[in-house]
Amino acid sequence: MSNPVTVEVTRGNLVESRHRGMIAVVDGDGDLVFSLGDIDRPVFPRSACKAMQALPLVESGAADAYGFGNRELALASASHSGEDEHVALAAAMLKAAGRDADTLECGAHWSSTQQVLIHQARTLDTPSALHNNCSGKHAGFICACCHTGTDPGGYVGYDHPLQREIRETMASLTGVTLGRENSGMDGCSIPTYAVPLKSLAYGFARMTTGVGLEPVRARASRRIMEACMAEPFYVAGTGRACTRLMSIAPGRIFAKTGAEGVFCAAVPEQGVAIALKCENGTTRAAEAMVAATLARFFDRNSDVHAALMASANHAMHNWNGIHVGNVRVTAVLTD
Repeated sequence: MSNPVTVEVTRGNLVESRHRGMIAVVDGDGDLVFSLGDIDRPVFPRSACKAMQALPLVESGAADAYGFGNRELALASASHSGEDEHVALAAAMLKAAGRDADTLECGAHWSSTQQVLIHQARTLDTPSALHNNCSGKHAGFICACCHTGTDPGGYVGYDHPLQREIRETMASLTGVTLGRENSGMDGCSIPTYAVPLKSLAYGFARMTTGVGLEPVRARASRRIMEACMAEPFYVAGTGRACTRLMSIAPGRIFAKTGAEGVFCAAVPEQGVAIALKCENGTTRAAEAMVAATLARFFDRNSDVHAALMASANHAMHNWNGIHVGNVRVTAVLTD
């Protein structure tokens, strides 16, 4: 199946690039609400599934034992920018479990956000693992291990008890069998699993609605997603797409990006969840796709719809502030 063109980028009066994509929107019963392209094709969700990976932190009782609130749960589900607040909170989470940055196995990197990178370069000799965009997720992993008496050493490995639990959790939510044959290694060294977009959307729809989930998992799912919506800064950071989208309609939109053009989102009041991928992995196009898809589930005359479409269709300016072109979604996303 050929995926449709979902986003165009113009320069001057010409289309400079076109981006194809696939989108699945599913409700809690698993019914398809809207779709484009080959939604049965397995894709690696990468960081878009972090809310699922955070479930053991809550279900094990670790989050309560360490006194974690919305900010900690949002950071455990985050791909943060490495801003000072993110780093401090990740360190505090580890301290609550009697650990420090030396326990982290995610590696270290500079921020991918320019202003944060400049700040880091001015204040740091080198970044630590706490600055890794996944440090909150990994801090959550370590806390879950420490609370249950599991040795966190090697917690990123495929055969570690925590990763087995995460694999079983994600398989239960999505309905997809996960194993070595459909796994790879993520940027932060944990396993990542390829699943069809429709199944990924279904997993988030179940987390959003609680349909078909055991009470403990339904409560944990709701708690994590509500935490992300309550503290969008800790899910991403200043100016980042996830933070911007959730801030447009506080408490009404969940959104989480993943590498290579993947995005997951949900509109709890409508009981639907979204999973999408820009075929060529372009983040800019995936951000436009998710904004326009979210807009479908809000009144066309509302400020929320207008703000989402303004995020989907926006001007590009060069370093002199001159308007040079536009990012725009195609009719397949607006009809």
